Amino acid sequence: MTVLVDDPLWPAHGRLWAHLVSDESLDELHAFASSLSVPERAFDLDHYDVPEDMIPRLITAGAQHVGGKELVRRLIASGLRVPARDRS
Repeated sequence: MTVLVDDPLWPAHGRLWAHLVSDESLDELHAFASSLSVPERAFDLDHYDVPEDMIPRLITAGAQHVGGKELVRRLIASGLRVPARDRS
């Protein structure tokens, strides 16, 4: 399993948020997120936005903690990255 979570740097709704991705497949990402009750509404085309307080649980369940640059590098390399120009 290669699910990755980065540092919570993105402020919104009074919290800090991180990104949860897979560098293998969206099926793997959705299965992992579902198993930890990450809401489907948190999915944004190629990643889930996850609150800071959820990160320890994600790591305990097997997500690999990486820096933001590493997360993006691996997501691009996987072919799963949706470029900003393709987002509505």
